[in-house]
Amino acid sequence: MSAVMIIRKPTRKWEKLPGKNTFCCDGRVMMARQKGVFYLTLFLIVGTCSLFFAFECPYLAVHLSPAIPVFAVLLFIFVMAMLLRTSFSDPGVLPRALPEEANFIEMEIEAANGNVLAGQRPPPRIKNVQINNQIVKLKYCYTCKIFRPPRASHCSICDNCVDRFDHHCPWVGNCVGKRNYRYFYLFTLSLSLLTIYIFAFNIVHVVLREYRSKKMFHVVSLTPHCTVLEVLVCFFTIWSVVGLTGFHTYLISLNQTTNEDIKGSWSGKNRVQNPYSHKNIIKNCCEVLCSPTFPSVLDRRGVMLEDSSSPTHSDASAASTHKSSNPVSQTTKSSAPLIPNEHTPDEAKPGIGAGTQKSTSSPKGEKPPSPTSPNAVAPAVIKESTH
Repeated sequence: MSAVMIIRKPTRKWEKLPGKNTFCCDGRVMMARQKGVFYLTLFLIVGTCSLFFAFECPYLAVHLSPAIPVFAVLLFIFVMAMLLRTSFSDPGVLPRALPEEANFIEMEIEAANGNVLAGQRPPPRIKNVQINNQIVKLKYCYTCKIFRPPRASHCSICDNCVDRFDHHCPWVGNCVGKRNYRYFYLFTLSLSLLTIYIFAFNIVHVVLREYRSKKMFHVVSLTPHCTVLEVLVCFFTIWSVVGLTGFHTYLISLNQTTNEDIKGSWSGKNRVQNPYSHKNIIKNCCEVLCSPTFPSVLDRRGVMLEDSSSPTHSDASAASTHKSSNPVSQTTKSSAPLIPNEHTPDEAKPGIGAGTQKSTSSPKGEKPPSPTSPNAVAPAVIKESTH
């Protein structure tokens, strides 16, 4: 005999989430799969600041002020905190529709569009909603099987729909959306200040060393080569980081996203007004940077029960003991599919020799054995046991 044991194994929901994301720390950390550029970002920030703390800060703390390295350390910690907060958080991923929900949405779309003739292109799957007296179209996502909320878009790299999608930033290794945009902006802003700070005091360090070398009649400059390296790194970083910060400051003042700006959603030929803008820079900045943080709708660390079956084989001796201890039920159960009205007699079954003698000594005019005889039941039992 064999039995199947069903074990309900508890698993976290993040283990079954679709999309191209990686999770760490039991679902608390969520990132994209492509993290190579993120590691490069960490290397550049930590490497440049380490050189600054090792070579410039001791000299500047003695000859200028001990507050210079203290402020640099605080700014460095804030930059790293904002970077990790942006990279490890849920940007606002929207859950995909369940099969029942997807079927219901398909039925609604077919009922709204009616019968489409063969060879004709079906109409686009959109819904119109009104926001601040402005008609906004909700597009249907064929991957997630949902109508995306306003300002949401599907990221092709992470393969997820993200609410208030701004862009996918490889430098932070994650999407930038509704739940982590403010931290991304604070990261770029603080990184710009840190880059300018290190670049400025590198120049001060070079000037002070040159001045002291000339004053003390030293011909050879004592400026280490690492200072020149830091100046070059900071010089090329300033243009990109400061320019990126200025661009996002412009977008925040208009309450737009990078995706909307690139697509020209609120400008260009249509000349459609932005329904999300308050027509005031301060109000727009307060809404983007000071509004409450929205909770994640994924429930990554939620528990779900998953059924897993494992076959178990019983011992042969235990099975034979069970059959011998209860022959009536076993015979009735095995012979029931073949002869429904069959009954097993209460007396013990005759031996093989007795059965053979009885069958050979029966006269010609004797009737065949009744269905209730043991000899009639035996073929059914033997036939069933072969399965």
